[in-house]
Amino acid sequence: MTDDVTNQPPPLAGGNAWRGDPLLIQLAERFSDPVRKDLDGLGRFVLTQEAQELARLANVETPKLRTHDRQGRRIDLVEFHPAYHALMRRSVANGLHSSVWENGDAEIGRRHQVRAARFYLTAELETGHLCPITMTSASLAALMASPKLFREWAPRVTTRKYDQSQKPPVEKAGLTLGMGMTEKQGGTDVRANVTRAERAGSSFYRLTGHKWFMSAPMSDAFLVLGQAPEGLSCFLVPRILGDGSGNGFRFQRLKDKLGNRSNASSEVEFVNAIGEMVGEPGAGVKTIMDMVTLTRLDCAIASSAIMRAGLAEAVHHTRHRQVFGTNLIEQPLMQRVLADMALDVAAATALSFRLARSFDEAAGDRGEAAFARAMTPVVKYWVCKIAPQLLYEAMECLGGNGYVEEAPLARYYREAPVNAIWEGSGNVMALDVLRVLGRAPGLFEEVLAGIDRDLGAGGRGTVGVL
Repeated sequence: MTDDVTNQPPPLAGGNAWRGDPLLIQLAERFSDPVRKDLDGLGRFVLTQEAQELARLANVETPKLRTHDRQGRRIDLVEFHPAYHALMRRSVANGLHSSVWENGDAEIGRRHQVRAARFYLTAELETGHLCPITMTSASLAALMASPKLFREWAPRVTTRKYDQSQKPPVEKAGLTLGMGMTEKQGGTDVRANVTRAERAGSSFYRLTGHKWFMSAPMSDAFLVLGQAPEGLSCFLVPRILGDGSGNGFRFQRLKDKLGNRSNASSEVEFVNAIGEMVGEPGAGVKTIMDMVTLTRLDCAIASSAIMRAGLAEAVHHTRHRQVFGTNLIEQPLMQRVLADMALDVAAATALSFRLARSFDEAAGDRGEAAFARAMTPVVKYWVCKIAPQLLYEAMECLGGNGYVEEAPLARYYREAPVNAIWEGSGNVMALDVLRVLGRAPGLFEEVLAGIDRDLGAGGRGTVGVL
């Protein structure tokens, strides 16, 4: 009878992603008890059937663009499935968008590392909704270039309340922020941007132009690069003005992406959109790079997490699936495959968390500051680059069961390439490393000395190879 199912593994649900990850527990051994308890609860949620279904629905029921209402008026709205909003609500409540900017004692001295642990567990569940979460957290770094704007916006970002309503920012319970840099003629060469910014009094400008790839289009405001009279500058552009009217955003379409499908990525035109300058005139790239550095860290953490999720699926399947009368996990060749994958996942995870630690300690330690600056592009490059291949290996462990869309591995595999592409592709990361070392040749030696200390006696000789 075809209705009789044998030798098929049960779904991977009902466990605890935190308790089942000894490396993550070790990396968090110095976290406070309240934080570890919080991570335990998050790990339990990630593997519930409810959470897994939210992740599935958010990616199957993709965002829809509505440019006009039924009377023909422009509304420029993107509608998301309730599952997406449920994921956003939980991640905002967990402070993934704001915790590094808060003042709670439980995370003091380790804010980036604690957030990395929460982000890691959440990314094992679903990564698309984390795009606006990442950009919101990182945007505050750029806003620090304009203390007035930071004071105005940070309190409304750090409320830990998710508000999806279409209202002016001052009327909302909580805000999310995005960024717009890429244009049709290029994403890497942002200095070639053609979006114009013309003065509209004091620090305000009117922006006219376009962005070719602007994700999370329902964010409440965006950091946008535009050509001001003084040169390429950064602007904070709200989507809705104080009187409730739209601020000149004209969404053209949503990208039909390979993965990252729960997250909308739009093409948008700006028509006299009002923005306020962030940072110094003509210093747009420098200003927004403070944001990009943080988003690159998140790319590495997310890639590590989906590799961990893929490995978990592979191990779970091989524990329950028999071949020739023996569980797959007992087969010597399969053990070698799983062990090799586990080493890559452990290395990627440890390296990503090491980078997060350098962000926490950079202000008071020159060596850690050097590590953060030089190693951010290195970590982003390597961790994000290996993710697609590792997830393919995980998929192969499941055979045909891993190749169907009902399995989460298909979603992980389609998701994996994006982190190597956005926030700077591989060649851009390599050039960034060269640029850093060209400006501060001694930085490389400081980083190598730090790596030597980290590895200790067990890694003696490794730095010499580097």
